[in-house]
Order: sequence, then C-alpha cells, then structure tokens
Amino acid sequence: MTKELKFESPSFAKRIKSMLGVDFYRLFHTPLFYIFLAISAIIPAMIIGSGGMEGGEQLYANTWNIVAANTPLYVINTIGEYANMNMVFIFGGIMVSIFIGHDYKSGYVKQLFTTHAKKQDYMISKSLVCAFAMACMCIMYLLGGVGGGLFAGTDMDVNVGSLVLAIISKIVMSLGWASLFTFLNIIFRRYFGISVASSFFFGTGILIIGAAAIIEALNLPNYVLNLFLYGSSVNACLTSNIGTLIVCILVSAMWTVIYNLVGTHILNKSDVY
Repeated sequence: MTKELKFESPSFAKRIKSMLGVDFYRLFHTPLFYIFLAISAIIPAMIIGSGGMEGGEQLYANTWNIVAANTPLYVINTIGEYANMNMVFIFGGIMVSIFIGHDYKSGYVKQLFTTHAKKQDYMISKSLVCAFAMACMCIMYLLGGVGGGLFAGTDMDVNVGSLVLAIISKIVMSLGWASLFTFLNIIFRRYFGISVASSFFFGTGILIIGAAAIIEALNLPNYVLNLFLYGSSVNACLTSNIGTLIVCILVSAMWTVIYNLVGTHILNKSDVY
C-alpha cells in the first residue's frame, strides 16, 4: 500500500521571513544604501553648519528647526519650514526606485515569481525593508543636523518631549512612505526614469502643497486633505504631543494597507516581467 505524499505550501510567516532575509541581505550589500545614509547626514550638517540663508536671512535660528518646523504646516511659507527631516523621504523615494528597478533590470523578479508566486509577499517585504532604510536615514539626518548645529553654535533650546515625539512620528511615517514608493515603482516598473521622477515628485510634497494652497485660497478647510495625504509628516513639529504620534501611526498604517493592497492587485493583474 503506497502512501500519498502531500506537500504543504509555506506559511505566510515563513514566506515573509524568507523574503525579508533576502531583501535585507541585498540592502546591506548594496553600496547605494550607505551612500544615501551619508547623504542624509551630510546635507543637514551642511545646511545648518553653513548658516543656511534665504534672501539674506538665516533660515534656522534654532538647531532643531532642521529636524522639524515649530508648528504644523499645511501651507509652506518658506523653504526653511519644509527643509527638515521630511527631506529624508525624497532621498528614500529615489533609493526605493533604484532598489526595485534593479529587481526588474537584473531579472530577479522573473526568477522570484517563478518560484514564489505570492505577489503580496513582494510588496510587504519591499515596504518593510525600505521603511527600515528610511528610518536609518532619519537617524543619520538627526545626527548630521545636531552636528551641524553644534558646529554653527545655533540655539539648542527645545521642548524635549515634543522633539522626541516629532522625531518618532517622522520615523513612523517611513513605513507609509516606503509603501507609497513601492506602489509607485510597481506602476512604473518598466520605466525607470519615470519611477525615479515620480518618487522625487511625491517625496517633495509639491502636489499636496499645491492642492493645499488652492484650498486655502478658496477658504475651504484643508486639514483633512493635508492630514491624510501629507499632514502626517508635516504635522510632526516642535509642538508635537501624543496625539501627533497617534495620528502618524494611524495614517502610516492606512497608507501601508492601501498601497500594499492596490500594488498587489496590480501585480496580480499584469505582466510583471
């Protein structure tokens, strides 16, 4: 009497663990990751260390303004208000484009989906690994900004509790942003230049800032628009409280779920090669 052999597919946890292992290995062995870490530290150090000027006026009177604005921003009045840790999401978006673009250019995706059919695993793994990379960039940005402030001798006074909450809130948003950038690169997977440009465009927040300006000009409430689309990042400021952190966690989670679901749907319905 023969026994019928049954093969069970790996569980979700095992599949994700396996894919994360591969993606983290590739991340840590990719020079690009370390280049962007260095850029994330050098840029804020240079800006504040050189006394960043705009129109003959100093952009940052306080060191911590290189990390976050004084109050929540829904319309940007000066470049100095936006030129803070939010810049990390621009660097991160470009890195995600190059990281995922290499998957398609090298043929890794074709090999992956031949042996690993779960498209959702690809989306989740890429989002988590890229979120980790952006969180590391946030930390390097913080170190670079503090170093530049110490060198320039700018004011260091701040509400420590609000500062910590602002930093954590921005780091939390790394997951939401990574999910967005992964989604964008799934859409433009065959057009590397467009994927990089789209990541840069959305990373700068130009679209949302423009929409907010129009809404304000029409005397319409812009809080909800900014809150969901971009406010979770700009809402983290030097007057942050626990509510700010909760908002960022919720919005980041919403972005992650929405972009992963839609990105998975696109992968399932189209030719990924």
